Parts: sequence; structure tokens; C-alpha cells
Amino acid sequence: MIRATFIFIGLVLLAAVAWVWLTLTWSYSEGERAGYIQKLSRKGWLCKTWEGEIAMVTMPGAIPDRFEFSVRDEAVAARINAMAGQRVVLIYEQHKFVPSNCFGETEYFVTDARPVNEQPVSTAPAVAPPLTAPAGAAK
Repeated sequence: MIRATFIFIGLVLLAAVAWVWLTLTWSYSEGERAGYIQKLSRKGWLCKTWEGEIAMVTMPGAIPDRFEFSVRDEAVAARINAMAGQRVVLIYEQHKFVPSNCFGETEYFVTDARPVNEQPVSTAPAVAPPLTAPAGAAK
């Protein structure tokens, strides 16, 4: 009876470890988000994780959408911190059903980041060419 109990507990632990491994290695989706870094901080009582947020602006004057994310790699977190105040592109993987907040508070894990190299938009009004009358037109 004791042996069966230990086997059962061992199988439950093995299943839990397999579930954590599966949720952290197999991504549900992958993608990119562009925006301005709002915050990036290291949080947690026992398990410290990097948690951040970017503001995604679709057009000037529009209310920005927020995208909350987690970073597991210290080098990626340092790269994001170095680009504070710039428009950045975050490459992320979505991992659903991760069983604990020790791996990150969100299901979006950023794996890389790069700055957006945009040309400044001119605010000067566009000047239309002058209208000219066709060659045989009456005046």
C-alpha cells in the first residue's frame, strides 16, 4: 500500500513537471508589438520577474492601447531598459496556462526587442502644384 502511494505521488509530480515544461517551451502564438515603453520593473516576493508595459499608438492623438508583458531573460530586459523613451518592437511568445506567477505575471513572454528606425513625419502642409489651363482653353 505504501509503495502504491509513493508511485501515485511520483506520477503526480512527474505530470506537474511535464505540464510546466510543456507550457513554457511550447508557444501558443508568436508575434511582434510596437510602441513606447511605459514601464519595466522587476517584481515578486520570492520569484523575481521582469514585468513591463508598452503603449501602442495607432495614430497621433488616439488613445494608446496597453500591452503588458513578462521578460524571463536578463539580457533582453537590459536591452529594453536601454531603449526607454524610444519606439520599440517587442518580439514575444504567448504561453497559455502557465501554472504559476513565478515564471511571469502575464502570458506574453518577450524574447527580443529592437528599436524602430522611423523617418520623422513632416508637419508642413502639402503644397499642390498650381492649376494651369489647357493650351486651347477659352478665357
